[in-house]
Parts: sequence; C-alpha cells; structure tokens
Amino acid sequence: MSTVPGTPRAKAGITPATPTTARVAGSHVLQASPHYTTTRRHSLYGTEDRVVIDPGSRIWKVGFSGEGKPRDVFYADPKYYGSLWSWSRATDPAEKAEQDNMLVVNLERCMRSVFHESLLAEPKARKVILVEHPLMPLYIKDMIAHILFSNLQVPSISFASSHLLSLLSIGRITGLVLDCGHLESTALPIFAARPLFPQLRTTPLAGYRFSSHIRALLLLFGSYLPPPATLSAAVNVPAANRTTRVPQEILTDAVIEDIKTRCCFVSDALESSLSDVRASSPAGDDPSDNEPPPSSDPAMSESEFSRGSIGQESAAESEFSIISNPTRPASGGEARHENHLQVLANMYMRHSTATDLHMRVVPPVSQQTGTGRGTLIIPGWVRERAAEVLFEGGDVDESSVAEVILDALLKAPLDLRRTMASSILITGGTAMLPGFIPRLHTELLRATAPLNTSSTRSRPTYDQYASLRPLVPHFAILNNPTPVPSSSTRANVNAGKAPAFTPATMAWVGGSLAGALKTGGVEVAREKWDESDPSQTDQDDDVVMVLPASEHVPRNIIPDWTRGPLPAGAPSAVALKPPPSPQAVGA
Repeated sequence: MSTVPGTPRAKAGITPATPTTARVAGSHVLQASPHYTTTRRHSLYGTEDRVVIDPGSRIWKVGFSGEGKPRDVFYADPKYYGSLWSWSRATDPAEKAEQDNMLVVNLERCMRSVFHESLLAEPKARKVILVEHPLMPLYIKDMIAHILFSNLQVPSISFASSHLLSLLSIGRITGLVLDCGHLESTALPIFAARPLFPQLRTTPLAGYRFSSHIRALLLLFGSYLPPPATLSAAVNVPAANRTTRVPQEILTDAVIEDIKTRCCFVSDALESSLSDVRASSPAGDDPSDNEPPPSSDPAMSESEFSRGSIGQESAAESEFSIISNPTRPASGGEARHENHLQVLANMYMRHSTATDLHMRVVPPVSQQTGTGRGTLIIPGWVRERAAEVLFEGGDVDESSVAEVILDALLKAPLDLRRTMASSILITGGTAMLPGFIPRLHTELLRATAPLNTSSTRSRPTYDQYASLRPLVPHFAILNNPTPVPSSSTRANVNAGKAPAFTPATMAWVGGSLAGALKTGGVEVAREKWDESDPSQTDQDDDVVMVLPASEHVPRNIIPDWTRGPLPAGAPSAVALKPPPSPQAVGA
C-alpha cells in the first residue's frame, strides 16, 4: 500500500526565526523608513532634507537629498527643446540686456516649477544644493542665486562641482571625470576630493554638435515621403515616386532630439584608411583638393576624413531646405566635395548592419492637406555613424572626446597619471548613447598607438601622446559596461566596477549623497547675500528693490575658482638644526 509522501522538513538543528530589531524608544514617533534608524521625518514632510538641483542648459534634474534618483527630470524649454543659455553673449548692450532679461524669466519659471510643481515643497524652509558646471558663467550663477534668495527666499545655497559629485556617487574621491553634456565635453582630474581646475580641458564636440551633424546628414542623405494629396493617391501612387529630399522645416529640435535619443547608437571604428576612400573615388578628381589637414595619426580613419566636410554640410542645408525651389548648380569644387561625401556614405552603407527607420513627422505648412503625416526615412548608416563627429581628432580647437582625456592626463602631475588613467569616469547625457563608453576606450587606445613610420609623407609627424604610451595597459573606465581584460591588475580591478547609475544622473546622485551626509560645497547663507547687496542698505526691511537683470553685478560671495588664487601647495622644505651635543649642554 503506497503512502502519501510527507513534506520535506528542515534540519533539526536549524530553527527559522524572524530577526528582531531593537525598537526606538517612543515607537509612536513616525519614522522616515523602516530602513533608517533615525526618527526624523522624510522629504515631503520634514525640512532637514535639502533640495538638490542640477540645472543643465537643456535638462534639469531635481529632487531631495538622501534619495537614489531625482524626483523629476524635465526640459528647461518644454515647447521647443532649446537651450536656456550658451557660452557666448551678445556684444551689443541692448541685445545683451534683452538676452539677460529673457534668461532671468526662464530661470525663474524653472525654479518655481521645481518647488511648486515637481517637489511640492516650501522654498523658505529648504536649503539648496546647486550642482554647477566648472565653466558655468558667473553671471548665470548670480542670476540663479538672485532668484533663489530674493524671489523664493531659500535659507542657503551650496555650490558643488558636478565632476566631484559624479565621482562621489560611485564612492571615490580620486579620478578623471569626463562630462559629455549638451554644449561641451569637459575633462577634469580630481585628487583626494580636490578638483585640479588648472588641468581642466574642454571641447565643443558634445550634444549640440551631435544634433547639428544629424540634421546635416539627414538633409543630404535622408528621404521624405510627403502625405498624399488625396486618399486615392495614397493607394495608386507608389511610395518611390513620392520620395523627395528632406525639407528643413520638419527637422525641428524636438524631432532631432527624438532621433538622437531613440534611434542613434555608436558602433565600432572601421579599420579602413583614407586610401580606401580615394581608391573608390573617380579618377578625374584630384584627391589633394579634398585632403583634410594632416593629423597626428597618418592612418586617418573615415571619421577624420569627414571632419573637413562638416562646415560645408551645414552650408548645404539651405540648398535642400525647400522642396519646391530648385537648387543652384554646384561648381566644380562643390561637385567634387559632394562626390566624396557620397563615396563616404557608400563606404558606411557597405559596413553598416543597421536598418532604415520610418518616422512619422508633422509635414510643412504647405503640405498639411489633412491626409495624414509625412514619413521621414532615416538611413541605417546615419543612425550608426552620426556619432563619429564626437571622435574626430587632430584639431587644436576641437579635440575629440578621447583627446580631451589624454590632454588632461598630459597636464596632470607625473605621479598622478597612472592613478588617473585607471580611474576614468564618463558622465553626461551624451554618454548615454549605446556603445559610447566602449568606443571611447577603443579611441583612447588608438590615439596612443605608435605612429605608422612607413608613411610616404616627407615631413615628420609629431607624436603628441608618446609620453602616455606606458599608461596604455592601465586605461580603465569605471562605468564601462563591457570592460576589456588588461595586463594591469589595477585596470582589471577598476574597470566596470562603478555602480550602475545612468551617466546623466551621476552628478545629481552625488549631490543627494552630499546633502544626506551634510557635506556640500561652499555654502552661501541668505544673510550674507543680503549684506553684500549695496542697493539694499538704505531700504526698509519690508521693501525689496529688484533691479533689472542688466544692472546686476556678480557679487564676490559667489564661489568662482577662475578669479580666486590657486592653492599655495606644500610649504618649502626647511633644513632642521642638529640637536645640541651633550658637551655643549653641560658647559
């Protein structure tokens, strides 16, 4: 007779029990969370948590300290997805004053949205941690401080470097941080939680240049299907007969942002040289007419070859902006230039495995006949190779993102180079492109590779990064998702070991951690701000005079490393006097 199998029991020596925790005296007090042993109230109900604001030129990230992610992430210009400011200002006084007034209005709108819509917090009871870029203009910081102190009346503002906070978010205080933002990419070495600002290096190859490059490539090589004039034409007329060049009106900032964030990615570098492009060009063209300036690496890649065509691509936007207007005939040099661009596009298409995407867009006003939306056809090689503009090197004023890191290492002290090279951190919104960080590691190795001495060029080439070649085995990116094994033990220990925070939120997470630990940057209290305002000395306490933005002068209490003296460093060595001899003491 079969018996019913019993339920397996645990071993006799193990008695499962629920772990007990010591309760805080007075359990009626509301705790912030079961994971915290403190009795203070949390973000929405208490006032001890600070408000952390990361004001970017396009995207803002806000939240409370002690939390692992921002409460809200929003565009500063939600309608047009534009940038609030740029690094250049108008020279005309009237135009400059108008730009400053518009900037003050937009900043005040964003700040009020932070407290009254995103966080639902009372600004008078909240200290603020402001995540600032090292190169943020002083007049912008003064506008932000004026709005927070005079309009919202916050108790204090702490200014903290975004690079240092990014490094703090992964539990480190020493490393080389590259911030790839919208306006520029900036590399800053940090040692023992002290940013080495004199070694800061920057390049304009960032998100804005990437967006402009995508727009130029789509105008030259993209296709557009306008909506059919009638419903019967949608069935009877083939799509190939309706294909036209891309009109410039449909490539708005919102469309380019959607393409950049949802369609583009970074692929591996092509192992082909400029000779392959020349070999595929027609024999009648003189390749010397289109040869770019010589680079430090004679084996120039196809991305370096395309760098010379960026300016002419932007100039060609007006030729294909309107479908109904015929383009002017191109001259011989422009025809050769466009021919080389087509050869470059053919090379990309041969090596690309990405598929073309069809994107529904709002047609121009002249084509809005009520029969639907237009279709933008994005070539697959554009999605894959548009980011090549970020890795083009050899230019003094526009270094690639890899060359910015190497230039910062060259400026760093010799005894810190190995430590910095093995602790590289990549942050910023542009760095969130799939494949960006592994490709950057490859570009670092390519830039420091030995020069090809078998070149036929008569003039010698300058090996700029020869002194960094011994550091090649030690290159390690802390947040590399696919680290490559290296012969260096330090590189294998550091590569890919950073917490999996998104590169765009690392600075905010570091500010949240700094606020929770009550350690921030230079804190400016509202009392000091009021005392430093000369226009408020003769006014009553109940009357506050708000001057126009054009009359505001940056105050000296706002921290700015560019106008402060550099640290003196270690004191000079002083020879110690020998101790007196016993005979001299006895005498």
